[in-house]
Amino acid sequence: MIVYTGEGKGKTTAALGQALRAVGQGLKVLMIQFLKGEWQSGERVAAAHLPNFRLRPMGLGFTWNGRHSPEEHRAALRQAWQAAREALLSGEYDLVILDELNNVFHIREFPVSDILTVEEVLATLAARPAHVHVLITGRGAPPELIERADLVTEMVAVKHPYALGRRATRGIEY
Repeated sequence: MIVYTGEGKGKTTAALGQALRAVGQGLKVLMIQFLKGEWQSGERVAAAHLPNFRLRPMGLGFTWNGRHSPEEHRAALRQAWQAAREALLSGEYDLVILDELNNVFHIREFPVSDILTVEEVLATLAARPAHVHVLITGRGAPPELIERADLVTEMVAVKHPYALGRRATRGIEY
């Protein structure tokens, strides 16, 4: 189990690099994006061209932008977790990436503890077949996930264009 966390940019990017490496070695990879989903990201376009790599953006985007109701976000998160749970337990994939799952536990706009708990995630991870690797990204990884992980990398923000008031750049942030 791998966890990429921290306030710095690069968690999803690093996970995509891990997916590329796994696909290059003949492994079958699934990436479920828990919060991303409304925009056409570069990784979404590229993934369609890679054999053995499936990317499923299942979120509705940022929870604070007001485009969707809390209940719509909750329904999307519930569906994303069900898909993740099925994939982890099925043994169909060699690597399952749960992109931005850590962020789900810190959503301020609405509670998620009745949708998903860290304990449920840990129980599912413990029940997965031995050959299934899992990689979890997102800020604020719960201590329980960090404790259970085999590898944890924390991305540290040193400097970022957003702090200078710049907008997201196509091909760099999305």
